[in-house]
Amino acid sequence: MIVQNRAVVFAGQGAQFVGMGKDLIEAYPECRTLYRTADEVLGYSLSKICLEGPVEDLTRSNNCQPAIFVTSIACLAALRKEVPGIRFAAAAGLSLGEWSALHAANVLSFEDTLRVLEARGRFMQEACEARDGAMVSVIGLSVDQLRKVCSEAGVEISNFNSPEQTVLSGDRVRIQKAEEIAKQMGAGRTVVLNVAGAYHSALMAPAAEKLGQFLTGVLFGKPSIPVVSNVTGRPHGVGDEIKATMVKQVTSSVQWVESIKYLGGEGVGGYVECGPGRILSGLIKRVDAKALLLSIQDVASLKKAMVELSGKVQGQEGKS
Repeated sequence: MIVQNRAVVFAGQGAQFVGMGKDLIEAYPECRTLYRTADEVLGYSLSKICLEGPVEDLTRSNNCQPAIFVTSIACLAALRKEVPGIRFAAAAGLSLGEWSALHAANVLSFEDTLRVLEARGRFMQEACEARDGAMVSVIGLSVDQLRKVCSEAGVEISNFNSPEQTVLSGDRVRIQKAEEIAKQMGAGRTVVLNVAGAYHSALMAPAAEKLGQFLTGVLFGKPSIPVVSNVTGRPHGVGDEIKATMVKQVTSSVQWVESIKYLGGEGVGGYVECGPGRILSGLIKRVDAKALLLSIQDVASLKKAMVELSGKVQGQEGKS
């Protein structure tokens, strides 16, 4: 049974917090199994890092990326337990969240996705340590103005997060220059992000190359529901097409605004965010003010979502 007008979405790096997933683990055996499996696959206690930290360990990309993935899929597993038969019209995710979306659409197994994200995070951490990169969020400038900022400062647009918020990425000194130029051009606000490096920029090219090699032996299947690509803002193809696009994603701009516009054009009017935080819900609202938003990150938020989603599923019995 498909919830006809809703998509499921998954957050990216930055949404993590120590203790995420705790009450889901306590309440649902399915969630405990996911964390236990992750520990076995990775060969270390990712669950302990999620639940106890320290925050410095959780923040490292090779821990953070699989940790957010497992927590996101645990939220989805709990939802599926409480609302049997639920399926979504589409899936999407921000940066590493796109891998969660691909798993949710049966493109990769849980175990393979874990291995990929540990490696992806490790390769990105290495690239961050090799080059002193940074990112700055700019609010209140048009895309044309931001392209001019990038041209003058020698940086790149990494994330089209919302019509008002765009993130620039590049060498730290050049990002500082970009911030100054943006302020001179009338930016409403600029915020240098607390990240390890210049994600979604050319500085991540070594990570993309290593990821491409790592993915050689990973099997990618056909999505069971459309998964919207960060790179194109349109649905993925199949198999090796997805693989190539996900390698490109490491250095490409995240087209989140285009992704949400596309989904809206396809009739999606609601979103269920699975995973820590409510970052994506906030961004989606800025793209589509009429969107119906639900967020599942713990037992309390799951119970709220169940009320509406259970009714939607029951109302569609016999229609799928």
